[in-house]
Amino acid sequence: MLLDKVISLNLFKGNIMFNIYSTNYASMSTEKSADLYVLRKNVFKDRLQWAVNCSDGKELDEFDNDKTNYIFGVKDNMIVCGTRMIDMKHKNMLNSAFSSFFHDIVIPEGNFIESTRFFVDKERTQSLLGRRFPVTLALFLSLINYARQHGYDGILAVSSHPMLHIIKSSGWNVTLLKTGISEKNEPVHLLLGHVDRQSQEALKNKIFKKLNTQDEHMLNAWPLSDEPAF
Repeated sequence: MLLDKVISLNLFKGNIMFNIYSTNYASMSTEKSADLYVLRKNVFKDRLQWAVNCSDGKELDEFDNDKTNYIFGVKDNMIVCGTRMIDMKHKNMLNSAFSSFFHDIVIPEGNFIESTRFFVDKERTQSLLGRRFPVTLALFLSLINYARQHGYDGILAVSSHPMLHIIKSSGWNVTLLKTGISEKNEPVHLLLGHVDRQSQEALKNKIFKKLNTQDEHMLNAWPLSDEPAF
């Protein structure tokens, strides 16, 4: 199955190669999953101080299971960014952990995937790729590519107010479905990220400007490959 394979997107800037992979929970090596969960703990528990489950220096919960897929970016065998994806037909955070944030959520009809635990590790990104490398844009584009590749109509996500601004400024076409209040008494937004070609083009144009390249095939192609060795 495609979900069990690894999909890679290579971005080059000079001699920098940055890869984005997609893989299923069951396919991840112990070392790679440990690195992912440590980074998530650093971001969501230590930096953002969210009410997340942590043990042994890692952040993971009941949604990290064999129905879960991940997109993660790698440079020099080190994860620098990632997100978790769950098909909405399975138990997910919107109908459980996030349900208390919102009232009377109405999800449009369609085949959607939920994206949670979206992060970019700033320290690793800056040290390995530099300040201007468009990691967040590449992760957005990869989410859209993934959804289109697997027949989804859109991507549902809960974002903070600053992240909503980043998404809108990226050119990604999103619909604000609901605004609620988090456990930290801060506004959070339920978003539907559309997977239209216009959003793809807008993101690619932003990436082109930052990478100083016009190799569109580089951003369109998702060649299947072996799981990266860590």
